[in-house]
Amino acid sequence: MTEPGSSRSRPKGAYDVVLSFRGKDTRKNFTDHLYTALVQAGIHTFRDDNELPRGEEISKHLVKAIQESKISIVVFSKGYASSRWCLNELVQILECKNRNTNQIVLPIFCDIDPSDVRKQTGSFAKAFDKHEEQFKEKAKEWRKALEEAGNLSGWNLNEMANGYAFSFYGSLVGINLKSFIINPRLVNL
Repeated sequence: MTEPGSSRSRPKGAYDVVLSFRGKDTRKNFTDHLYTALVQAGIHTFRDDNELPRGEEISKHLVKAIQESKISIVVFSKGYASSRWCLNELVQILECKNRNTNQIVLPIFCDIDPSDVRKQTGSFAKAFDKHEEQFKEKAKEWRKALEEAGNLSGWNLNEMANGYAFSFYGSLVGINLKSFIINPRLVNL
């Protein structure tokens, strides 16, 4: 199946990139611009647009997208840790990365310091105060995932001037992602 805007063929449902983000924080601004830049570059990108009711279990469709993707981009924001859905999604992403050495996780820190993610301080500490009351064991798993993700090399948008956000999208898409995505027509040559 050929995706709109892409000349590459791929099996139906296989994604190059999965975007993980807290919709309430970044859906209508940063993540929307990033998604548009990826799609315009011909990169088959999954984002959860369904606004499904958030429970503890992530959807089978999302799990499949994560498992089959080459890259997961995790957009951390101030409210990310308050969402059990986002935290469960992050655990799934890192489990796939750790099982499949070819899968890449790229964190983007949007209005949050990477150390807040890594150490669960600031708004992340407040979220975990609530989580640990109800989900003691699960909170340990989430903390471990946040620490691992916070230690990955990524981008801290707080260190970029607002005028450079659009050039960031272009550099992320043009340089970093395309080098990781293999054109299926080149395989078996």
